[in-house]
Amino acid sequence: MKKLVTAALLAAAAIPAVALPSAASAQSQGELRRDRQDIREEQRELRDARRRGDRHDVRNERRDVREARQEYREDLRDRERRWGNDDWRDYRGRNRGAFSRGTWRAPFGYTRFGVGSRIRAPYYGSRYVIADPWRYHLPRAGRYQSWVRHYNDVLLIDTRRGVVIRTIPGFYW
Repeated sequence: MKKLVTAALLAAAAIPAVALPSAASAQSQGELRRDRQDIREEQRELRDARRRGDRHDVRNERRDVREARQEYREDLRDRERRWGNDDWRDYRGRNRGAFSRGTWRAPFGYTRFGVGSRIRAPYYGSRYVIADPWRYHLPRAGRYQSWVRHYNDVLLIDTRRGVVIRTIPGFYW
């Protein structure tokens, strides 16, 4: 199984990301799905080893679960590096019109927010939420998070606490 995963990773590295971005993204998603499936399978085998009561088997199965989890985390990091951080920069360079400022105004003044700063609810109200972050190739916001426009900047906000998680200054032209 590990040889198969290694071969898949080598094949994914051989495909140029510029030539086939959608295929590489789908392939990465498939890798993550397989890694999650491997983790579940290793956990099942660990439960079986615990039922049998053989210490050696339990130790080996724990190691296998750890390795499967580590492989999953590495694939997540690779995917984030490949698609999450700089994809919007490349897209913005090719599609300047999608990032034009337009006639957007806010009823409050501009403040440059840093990561970790708390902001009030009016700053991330529904009026300022970016409803379609995939249009700008932004990474997907997590649970209780949303991308918010603040003048030319984009902020990722934890909507439960009002804390800025990530800022992208000068996102819009």
